[in-house]
Amino acid sequence: MPTNPLQQYFRQPKVYIGLPSQGVFNQLGTLQGDVTNMPVFGMTGMDEIIVKTPDSLMTGESTVRVIQSCCPAIKDAWALSSLDLEAVLAAIRIATYGNEITIGHTCPSCKTENEYTLDLSKIIEHFKTFAYDGKVVCEQLTINLQPLTYKQATEYNLKNYHLQRRLAQASALENEEEQTAIIQELFKELGVLQNQIFTSSVESVEIADKTVTEREFIEEFMINCDKEIFDRIKLQFEKNRSSMRAPPFEGVCDSCGEKNSVYLELDESSFFAKA
Repeated sequence: MPTNPLQQYFRQPKVYIGLPSQGVFNQLGTLQGDVTNMPVFGMTGMDEIIVKTPDSLMTGESTVRVIQSCCPAIKDAWALSSLDLEAVLAAIRIATYGNEITIGHTCPSCKTENEYTLDLSKIIEHFKTFAYDGKVVCEQLTINLQPLTYKQATEYNLKNYHLQRRLAQASALENEEEQTAIIQELFKELGVLQNQIFTSSVESVEIADKTVTEREFIEEFMINCDKEIFDRIKLQFEKNRSSMRAPPFEGVCDSCGEKNSVYLELDESSFFAKA
């Protein structure tokens, strides 16, 4: 096959990043090459079209396709650790549009709508120093946690979204008895979903002479363990999830001078639209 004379004009890596997980929590075959210096390309025109498709964005399909297009070292973005997700998305945005992004934010004090220009490189710097704390020690047990994969996180978010919609619909029912019965059932489903999330985050449980990794044993343990153990797993999970979130930016309201913490949501179609 002849060489394409336009090959020299193909896109080139614009950014190199190290994955926060260093590949530790990613399945074999998910990543290729040096995870401490991974090349990131800017989006193509087709990638931009993909991220403007609402249905595939909600299911995570758009995000997966864009990650695999812009980060060829990531072979299966569904299996990517959620610990790495925000750093990867920030790098793709930087490679496509540059370091700065402009977002709107309503001041909680005076309700004025402000615009702030944020430097995305701060997100990359944050994840360079981030350390995931996955150990929960409960007397004779050591419970090792792991971040959810992007697929797990997306599926759980979708289930939660649909349950929340059903709750809103139930709240609008005029028949109070029917409303109460439906809401009680939905709260049970939300409780089951929460248990599934925490169970998925348990990688293994160490006891005196054995490390348990079998999923069926871990699931049974999570259903039957004492509340104190479950609560400690939940607390550590929430701490890690909060730490894994991109740090807030500081903004000052143009109207009242109030200092505001501005959070940037990375997994959204608006994040990949030029602004």
